[in-house]
Formats: sequence, C-alpha cells, structure tokens
Amino acid sequence: MNKSAKQPSPSTLIETDGFPIDFLSVLAQRESWRKEIYRPIYHVHKWWAKRLGSVFRGMLLGCLLRDSQTLQDWFYSGARFEDIKVFDPFMGSGTTVGEASKLGCQAFGRDINPIACESVRVSLGRLDRTAVLAAFHEVEARASKKLLKMYETRLEDGSSIPVLYYFWVKWLSCPKCENHVDLFSSYIFSRNAYADRRPIVQTLCPTCNNIIQGLITDHSITCSNCKKTFDPHNGNTNGTSATCNKCNHTLKIAKHVAEQSAPPEQRIYAKMVLFPSGRKAYLPTTQFDIEQFDNCHALLNKAVKENKIRIPSLALTDGYNTKQAIKYNYLEWRQFFNDRQLLALGTLQQAISEIEDVESRDVLFCVFSGLLEFNNMFASFKGEGTGAVRHMFAHHILKPERTPIEANVWGTTKSSGSFLNLFKSRVLRAIDYRENPFEVGPGVEGKKVLPGSKMITPVSLDWPGKTNNEPAIYLSCGDSGKSSLPDNSINLVITDPPFFDNVHYSELADFFQAWQSLYPHGFVTDNVSTRNSLAEVQDGDSDRFSSKLAGVFAECHRVLQKNGLLVFSYHHSRSEGWSSLIQAIWEAGFSVVNSHPIKAEMSVAVPKAQAKDPIQVDTIIVCCKRENESRRIMEFNDAIDSAVSRSTKKLKKLADMGLKLSTNDCFVATISQYISIIGPIKKWNKAVETFELAKAKLTSASLEIAAVLKERKTHENRTAEKQMTFASLLS
Repeated sequence: MNKSAKQPSPSTLIETDGFPIDFLSVLAQRESWRKEIYRPIYHVHKWWAKRLGSVFRGMLLGCLLRDSQTLQDWFYSGARFEDIKVFDPFMGSGTTVGEASKLGCQAFGRDINPIACESVRVSLGRLDRTAVLAAFHEVEARASKKLLKMYETRLEDGSSIPVLYYFWVKWLSCPKCENHVDLFSSYIFSRNAYADRRPIVQTLCPTCNNIIQGLITDHSITCSNCKKTFDPHNGNTNGTSATCNKCNHTLKIAKHVAEQSAPPEQRIYAKMVLFPSGRKAYLPTTQFDIEQFDNCHALLNKAVKENKIRIPSLALTDGYNTKQAIKYNYLEWRQFFNDRQLLALGTLQQAISEIEDVESRDVLFCVFSGLLEFNNMFASFKGEGTGAVRHMFAHHILKPERTPIEANVWGTTKSSGSFLNLFKSRVLRAIDYRENPFEVGPGVEGKKVLPGSKMITPVSLDWPGKTNNEPAIYLSCGDSGKSSLPDNSINLVITDPPFFDNVHYSELADFFQAWQSLYPHGFVTDNVSTRNSLAEVQDGDSDRFSSKLAGVFAECHRVLQKNGLLVFSYHHSRSEGWSSLIQAIWEAGFSVVNSHPIKAEMSVAVPKAQAKDPIQVDTIIVCCKRENESRRIMEFNDAIDSAVSRSTKKLKKLADMGLKLSTNDCFVATISQYISIIGPIKKWNKAVETFELAKAKLTSASLEIAAVLKERKTHENRTAEKQMTFASLLS
C-alpha cells in the first residue's frame, strides 16, 4: 500500500471524536441529491436502503488511518491498501465492496438474496464498453421495431406517431346502478413538478373524457365539449370511498374489491404523444388505441402458446408487503402488468437471451430487470419537469395504483423509464465511472477525479477457502451467519444491516425474481416463488430480529482479526430497534467504542417526505471485540450526562453545516452515544437494565436538544435577515 497507512488498531481515526462527521456530511448532502450521478455503479439495478458511497469511503478510511492522520487529506489521494481484507455480510447494492475496491482492498461481499448478488456481480464485474454496445445494438435490431409498433397511435390524417405514455384509471362497477366508477382522487392528471412557476395543468372531463388545459388555481372549469362545469381538484374518490357519478351511491373501495375474484378493471383515458417536431401533446383515447391494445392481447396469447416468449407464472406468497397487493386480488406477479406490457417485456427479454456473449447478455438482463419497476401497472405519473414515471417502489411497499401510467417500453429520446433511456443513464454511466472513478468534490467542486484510482475488475463467484493478498472482489449468496471464511482472516467488517422491521427486502425483490428466473443466469439459478428465508435478518418481532442479527455479528467476530473492527450504519426511531441492536452486539462478543451521527439519505425521498418527523441522520456504530475493551465503567447518571453532552456537540457540527435536524435525528444521535458509553459493561443483564432506565431520559434529552438547535437556527436566521435589511438600506 502507498503512503504510511497501518492496519487497524485501537487508535484508528474512526474510534475517536476527531472523525470528521461534518466534512463527510457535506459530501453526503451533495451526493444524496444525485446518487445515480455520483455513484452510478450502485444504481444499475434497484435495491432498497442504498447507502451513500462518500460516507462508506469515509468509514473505510477512518478505520485505516491513525488518529493522528487527517481524513480530508486522504479522501482525494487515490490511496491503495492492498493488504487489507474487508467483509460485508449485508452486501445489498454493493456499496462497501465497491468502495473497498476503489481503495485497493480485497473485498468480500455476501447477501442472502440472489437479486442483490446478481446486480452487484454485473455492476462491479467486467463492463466492456465495446462488447456491451454491440450486444445492445443486436437487441435493438431484433426487438425495437416490434416494441415501438406497440406504442403507436394514429392521427386524424392517418399518420402514425409514437405514444410516450398511456394514462389509465382503475374502475369499479357501482352495486346500485352498475355504472363504471372511476377511481380519480382528482381530475387533474398532469401538472408540472414546479407548479408555482409553471401552473398549467391537464384535466379530464368526468362526463365526456375531453382533455382540458387550465391552471392549477382553477376550481371551476367548463368543458368545451359537453359544457359541464366541475371542480377539477375534486375527483370521485375520498380516501377509502368512491362515489358513483350517475346515482351518487358511495361504496367502500377495499370492501368492494375484496368481494371480487380479480384485481379491479382498468381503462385508458388519455395519452401523451410525440410529434416529429419534438413537441409533446396530450390527446384523448381513440378507437384505434383500444383496438391497438386488444391486438396486443391476441398477440400475447399466441406468442405464449407457441413458446416464443416467456412471462412470469409465479404466485405471490403471503407476507408483510405482499399482503397489500393480495388484498386487491393480485395473486400472481404477471397481474402487475397489462397485456401490452407482458408482450413487450417478454419480446425484449427473449431478444436479450439470444445474445451469445454471456457477460454482455447478463448486463442487458440486469438493465431489463431494472426496467420492470417503471413498466408495470403499479407505476404512476410524476408530472412534467422531472422524470415522468414514478416507479412502483417509491413508497417501499406494493401499493396498488388507482391511476397508473403505462410507458413506452423501448422508448424514445424523450422517454422516461424506457429500455433505451435506462441503458444510457445506467449502464453507460456506470462504464464511464468504472473507467475513471471520481469523488464528490470539496467546496464548490462538483466532481473530483481520483489520481491513479481504478476499479478492481476481477469479480469471483468462488468464495475462497482461504484468503490471499491478490486484489479482487469475492461475492457469495447465502446466510451470512455461516460465511465459510477462515477464522481471523478479515481486517474490517463494514456493513449496513437491516433496520429491524422497516423494509422487507425479499418480498419486494420477488417481483424481479419472477422475471429473472425465466432465464436462469449468474446467482439466479432456479424458479422459486419467493426468496424469503427464515434466516433473513428482517423481523417484526424484536427478539427474533436480535437473535438473527446476533448470529451474523457472531460470524463477523469469528472471521475478524484480533484488532479488527466491526463498523456499520444504523438508525431507528423506536427504542425496540435500539435494544435489539444492543443485545445482538453484546451476544456476538462486541463492544461499542464510539458512534458518529452523519448525513444519510435525501430528505425529500417519498417515505421521508411523508413522515411527520423524518430521519435523515444515520449513526456510524464502531465496535471492537469485547476482549479488547479497556475503558472504565461509568456510573449510570454519568453515562446519561456524557451521552447528552457528546451528542449535543456532534449535532451542533451537523447543524452548523446547514443540516435541518428533526427530533428523531436528535434521538438517534443521543441514544447511539449512550450505547457507545455503556460499551464496557461486563454483563448483558446490566446493559439491559441501564438501557431501560436510560430510554426515558435520553428521549427527553433529545427533545431538549432539538428545541435548542431549532431556537439557535431561528436566531441565526433572524440575525441574517437583519444584516440583509441593513445592507439593503445602505445600498
């Protein structure tokens, strides 16, 4: 390794309060807004709870540098640590192994889900630009014309133009008059993402299906076609109920759906087309559009019967997330798609399967799989001024969409969520990054190229019986509680474990499994209904979650060298999530030596934007083997006071960089400081006892810290306003 880096020891930078959380949080803040731009190698395919690459690079360097060294000096140095072995037992999207690879380490990644493993295998494997482009053009020649033909409409003059998006709405039959009851919460179906600057909206007339252009401020409009007047903001659904436009009967949507034997019916009501000039326009549905769709239905049945294409046959299995879809009678994964989507996707996947170059074929299989989340009837319209398609996992759940959008599967240069678009924005961008890695720039710099840095290209599916010193990435799929790595063979374990009961990854990933397993490849080798495993560290029961996590942490303890560190990111708003974590750490033989609050995810993400008190701060938990613990045991009250004092200082650093901290952020920081202070406790029952006593005090303290920081920020804002006013008077 270059420079004078040493192997981890009890005096590494990350174990001290000198670890620069403010520096990394500034980079994380910038990266979080455009993660797919700054770290494209982790965004070739969907995975949940992706962590920020700049934070994990900082975590790795913090473990590899001495407490006397400055992380900021090393962050952009292109440093190489080729004798260091890093293990991630919860690999997910591959952030740890990718960042370790950039630092020249030997990286070992393992995950229980083959969908995650396969996406990492592709994105961190050999991406040969020439071969991948050749494979893409081969698929383009075979399939693009067929797919584009499916997404054409005919104008009044008989000419054909491409359709970018079809707009659909679910409907139910009124039990009183048998009228079709559309499930519109609003008749405004398209608006700009920046409505204050671009207030023009597109509205559907509920009487004659005419499309009316107006302003978002309009609350009463009259249809130019049927002359009916209505409020476009008020649809015929209100929460869980819908009202029939014909007889005014109100029905309970979920109850009505449950009484049926199939998902709700759907109809196309509008489309967005692309003229040769590049102009986009909204048009009503025509008879040609209906016949075009019906023709796809016939072609699909014929293609499946003749075994020309494959479509999913797997059923949903009952679970926390799948239950949401099953209640709406979605019992098979194929029901998430309409017939045109099944035909187009089946045709495209078959064309990809015929590519002879296996590596390039698997890259396109990965792009195809990523395409699925944008091309199904659970996707919705985001509006203009941004990517038009809101993918189905925006809420991290399987939420049936009442007004879905159907995008053009192959796509045009003006498309969102298409195969053409994703190939360019994901694969080609990832290849660029692989060839010339860069970091989020300091100060005003957007990007900063790393001198002499390169990605490690060898990716091996062969989990080694014994490690060696050759730089490489080793991937493995299975229970990380049984890794088969040799004892004392790993320098660092860097990971991001599941957060108690937040996201049920395997249930959501089964959506991709249903399609990927049609053509077995890489880690996806068999056609099973679900990858949900009892060994997965994900459970609504805190004791079971703790036991599973402890099993993986115990394996990490076994493979770690004597002075090795276990470092991971974590946050949770509920105390059970923290007590489960403490128990798992203790039972595995570790002690927490420090914790660092740091900027995590983008605060405008849908799940966070809808939360009352969103968490945008992760905590980096730093653990050593308990036999290496040498700190004195603090008295209970002293531990509480110290936790409050330390968390206040660290949170002020984040507030000073402009981060808006919620009460939950303060709770996460305060409670994590406490568990690092009680690290030396020698008996687990004592740790439980003190934690239970501390919860109330720490919660109260976090509320006080949040109030102090808010008042402090308000005072600073007022001062800044006064200064600006004074300056304007002088000018």
